[in-house]
Amino acid sequence: MYTYSFEKLEVWIEAKKLSKDIYTLTSKFSPDEKFGLTSQLRKAVISICSNIVEGSARKTNKDKAHFTIMAFSSAVEVLNQIIISYELDFIDLKEYTALREQIESITNKLNALRNYQINK
Repeated sequence: MYTYSFEKLEVWIEAKKLSKDIYTLTSKFSPDEKFGLTSQLRKAVISICSNIVEGSARKTNKDKAHFTIMAFSSAVEVLNQIIISYELDFIDLKEYTALREQIESITNKLNALRNYQINK
């Protein structure tokens, strides 16, 4: 089976793990949040992976960098929603801290990837 270039990216692997973690976590949210934070978090976290993948399929470095920036923006959106989830007591401190650490690692890698794409 062919392995696509994005499947080799550490940042995509981490973003995919974060997606699965968010889906697992939000499955425990109140049913009242189905169309609120649950939906928003899931859309934003999937957007991180999807933008990495879409950017990897682009021809120019400028296009690739554009999608990397979009992935970064989605990661920061997830962070915002995690902060709100924590402040509303939907998640505990341990979950909050672990998610923040994952997001920090992903955003650092996305910044490095963008810098590489722009300077290549």
